[in-house]
Amino acid sequence: MTTYPVEIPSDSAVFGQTTGGFERFGYSPAVRAHNHLFIAGQIGSRPDGTVPDTIEEQTERALLRIEEILRLEKLELTSLVDITSYHVDIHQHLPGFLDVKKRFVNAPYPAWSMIGISGLARPEFLIEIKATAAYPR
Repeated sequence: MTTYPVEIPSDSAVFGQTTGGFERFGYSPAVRAHNHLFIAGQIGSRPDGTVPDTIEEQTERALLRIEEILRLEKLELTSLVDITSYHVDIHQHLPGFLDVKKRFVNAPYPAWSMIGISGLARPEFLIEIKATAAYPR
């Protein structure tokens, strides 16, 4: 099987100085394989590495990161076919998450699983979103 990792340019306005995490933790932000793009879980950090306090801004930042990866591959959010989001304190944060999600994701909707969890890699992270997109034939 041939796979193609997606590289985030070091001058990315969306990722900023956070691109070093991919190398440090040993993973690709996304991988193209079999006409699909598999996007690793994206967290809601700002380009300077700081983490917003609100679920709304963290959700927006995570979705902007996914949107940027798609743009690099000449895809759009409408190319998404499957999404999984991981939520700390899901019952508390779900309304704010859904408000932001509605601004980014429109019909026809991708499949989406929302999973409540006890924590993420850093205590200030409230959400992580991974996604799969399909390339047009």
